Amino acid sequence: MSGYVINTMKYDFLIVGAGITGISSARVAAESGKRVLIIDKRNHIGGNCYDEYDEHGILIHKYGPHIFHTNYKEAWDFLSRFTEWREYHHRVRAYVDNKLLPFPINLDTINLLYDLNLDPVQMAAYLESKKIPTDELRNSKDAVISKIGVDLYDKFFKNYTVKQWGIPADKLAASVCQRIPIRLNRDDRYFSDAYQGMPDLGYTTLFERMLSHENIHLQLNTAYRDSFRDCEKVIYTGPVDEYFNYCFGKLGYRSLQFDFKYHPVDSFQDYAVINYPNDHDFTRITEYKKLTGQKAAGTTVSYEFPRGTGDPYYPMPTPEHHQLYKKYRAEAEKTDKVFFAGRLGTYRYLNMDVACLEGIHLMKKLL
Repeated sequence: MSGYVINTMKYDFLIVGAGITGISSARVAAESGKRVLIIDKRNHIGGNCYDEYDEHGILIHKYGPHIFHTNYKEAWDFLSRFTEWREYHHRVRAYVDNKLLPFPINLDTINLLYDLNLDPVQMAAYLESKKIPTDELRNSKDAVISKIGVDLYDKFFKNYTVKQWGIPADKLAASVCQRIPIRLNRDDRYFSDAYQGMPDLGYTTLFERMLSHENIHLQLNTAYRDSFRDCEKVIYTGPVDEYFNYCFGKLGYRSLQFDFKYHPVDSFQDYAVINYPNDHDFTRITEYKKLTGQKAAGTTVSYEFPRGTGDPYYPMPTPEHHQLYKKYRAEAEKTDKVFFAGRLGTYRYLNMDVACLEGIHLMKKLL
């Protein structure tokens, strides 16, 4: 649905943004008997998790690959009410030194890269001999070389970070690379969470089912306007700096551009995602059939190009932008009727499970 609703007062909640945070909070409110208007300026639901069938009948993720994984049973159980899951454990390879190597780095990565035959104990000793200890992790470069040393940093992280963020790792918060594990065993799964899977009919179908409630009214192609501020309670999941008309300046984001290509073959590459830390302008190639399990003739892949402009994807994890966000957060805390949530509303990188739980918990608190 699209258009502009004038009588917003007939709703108990206005939710700005039909991504996973907004949709989760809308469902909780609706099941509690509250009437909800949820709006989104895009022409589809699901935010960056949105998927669709391309012209060749291949289910693709329009904004890049999204794999659901969580250790939070609450998130898994909540979403499981609206979808069956296809068991899927994400495995990524990185193209380094003309080899396809497991990433995150594990025992096989080291052995294949350096033509060694280490066991886990020997690998631990090997990394211990290479790492450069530091008293303080000042940035992402420190976070990596303090665990695995300079050579592995150069091969897997240095150039990839510049492509992804537009700045070198020593300008990024340590937390960016800190969250990437180093494994001493042969576990080549990208995630180790207790619950992992893909919605069997896709994310868009999952979100459609969540929004299918008589107390939820959806409007797409609808931007948030000043007139909406008369609503009794607003959950705002859009960019927080945009809400305040950039009064303190614009927060920094990295965006992405995708080049989708169809190939009339059953399989294009051996893994769903292959990273290219050092070669090419793109950071990775994703083959979507290997994510979704779809059986179809032909296959579609996407080439991912990070950009400094475009739709906001990733908040810039630098001290300067963190300090700027603190000004907006202080401003946001002054209002008792608008509640900021989600990745853009709180200027944080959030996995899908945390974004979902944030919507659930915020709405329960307001109710």
